[in-house]
Amino acid sequence: MRILGIETSCDETAAAVVEDGSSILSSVVASQFATHARYGGVVPELASREHLRAIVPVVRLALDESATRLEDLAAIAVTQGPGLVGSLLVGITYAKALALVRGLPLIAVNHIEGHIHAVVSQNPVELPALALVVSGGHTHLYEVCDGFVYRLLGKTRDDAAGEAFDKVAKLLGFGYPGGPVVDALAPHGDPHAVPFTLAKMKGNTLDFSFSGIKTAVLRWTEARDLAAEVDARRALLERNPQPDVGDLLAVTSRETLDMLASFQHTVIRELLRRAVKAAEEIGARSLVISGGVACNTGLRRAAAATHLPYPVFFPTLGLSTDNAAMIAAAAFPKFARGEFADSTLRAQANLALA
Repeated sequence: MRILGIETSCDETAAAVVEDGSSILSSVVASQFATHARYGGVVPELASREHLRAIVPVVRLALDESATRLEDLAAIAVTQGPGLVGSLLVGITYAKALALVRGLPLIAVNHIEGHIHAVVSQNPVELPALALVVSGGHTHLYEVCDGFVYRLLGKTRDDAAGEAFDKVAKLLGFGYPGGPVVDALAPHGDPHAVPFTLAKMKGNTLDFSFSGIKTAVLRWTEARDLAAEVDARRALLERNPQPDVGDLLAVTSRETLDMLASFQHTVIRELLRRAVKAAEEIGARSLVISGGVACNTGLRRAAAATHLPYPVFFPTLGLSTDNAAMIAAAAFPKFARGEFADSTLRAQANLALA
């Protein structure tokens, strides 16, 4: 059974064909990096325009690469939310049109559930599991129960972890997206050089807050004369928007490297500390870590070094960032249960999973 997945929640136009919920026959992603890099972040109006340009060729390529005809499909799955409403509308409108013309079932998928299935569909994850979904827009903890029933245990009260990475990098002139840059440079610094701390949470102690450490980095920067260093990095990025690590190291002081290492160490420590605490509280048999920040090598190393009585699963790098294979995979159990959408399906920018 083949499902075509379509994902347009933010700034990647993606389509994929997945067979029987786990076999990825094709996965095509059109990036908008060049469009948004100059602005230091995603511009919603530009993102939706780029989706309009890319959606037809991306879907066609996904079908071609999987040797799949529209009549071979069992269903079409599309991201309903959360995300940028203009971007979501492009995917939903196109998916509706295809489903209507071909007489195919339409399946609405929550983007966060897709990130969970990016792991569950490819690994022997035993339920109940604790899922940490961590990206530029989300930092959530979910209990995943049999039948893929979800219970929200904790979430960020302000910035998502990935957003904090990006804002710190932008502040220091490393450009956008900043998470991969911080991850690449952090091993060259001392993770204990700057004693960052995160706020103690009142109420739900499984919630996250990253605005404080972001402010601490700002104060650290203001206390030092880094103007020449930041200008050198911005000049480098103007010449080469995607420099290698060696070029970045040449324009980055030891002091800044130590700060980046300490920042990343603190964020990772808090992510894992809360995830492990939540897993213990629910008696989890597996820990799933997914989302764009799951690409972070520091997070993967720290999780591997944490001796836990249950396995920890990450998605492959290709399934960590936004993609449509995870949307098609998440649609498979919904198809089995007959959970179909109709022509009234609407984009929901703040769609909750649980």
